[in-house]
Amino acid sequence: MTSLTPLAAQIATDLTTGLAAEQKSAEVTDWAARVGWLVGLVLFVALVYWLMREGWKWRGTLQGDLPALPVMPDEPGAARPVVLSMTGRYHGSTTAGQWLDRIVAHGLGARSKAELTLTDTGLDVVRPGAADFFVPRGQLREARLDKGIAGKVLSEGGLLVVTWKHGDRLIDSGFRSDRAAEHNEWVATLNHMIDKSNDTEGAR
Repeated sequence: MTSLTPLAAQIATDLTTGLAAEQKSAEVTDWAARVGWLVGLVLFVALVYWLMREGWKWRGTLQGDLPALPVMPDEPGAARPVVLSMTGRYHGSTTAGQWLDRIVAHGLGARSKAELTLTDTGLDVVRPGAADFFVPRGQLREARLDKGIAGKVLSEGGLLVVTWKHGDRLIDSGFRSDRAAEHNEWVATLNHMIDKSNDTEGAR
């Protein structure tokens, strides 16, 4: 029995060494697999980004018939009194009534901060880092509260959506004020202004 003890010890040592070597080999194999998986993921993300960018450019090409955006007219006289003003975010524009049909031409697809000013001449939208635009009063069609536009979904009533005409298109543009409580006042004021414009046009 005693003579078997060194042999058993040797066997135990060999088994331990073999297991350690296998474990080390497994660790190396797992590390290589992880690197390969990570590289594949990066390539997949790059491909998706490229496809999205190409789709964006293609959509812009299809919307090439959209006229250049109007800008606030320069008036040498006294400044128009401000009816309402708002700071917040611009969440995008779509074809009116189709909240996923994003319009990207002339920078309208870029989300950005926004400063809105409403006067009796129309709605002025100033966007730091993106194209500003102006909606003349006669081009305003409707204002409402909504929860989503251009793939962006917020809480119910979390968006002020302004419908306006530009060229041959009716466009929905979505804004969110830094003070969401202002939305109702904007909807009421804009729709009142639109109704008055329609009454004036009808009386002519």
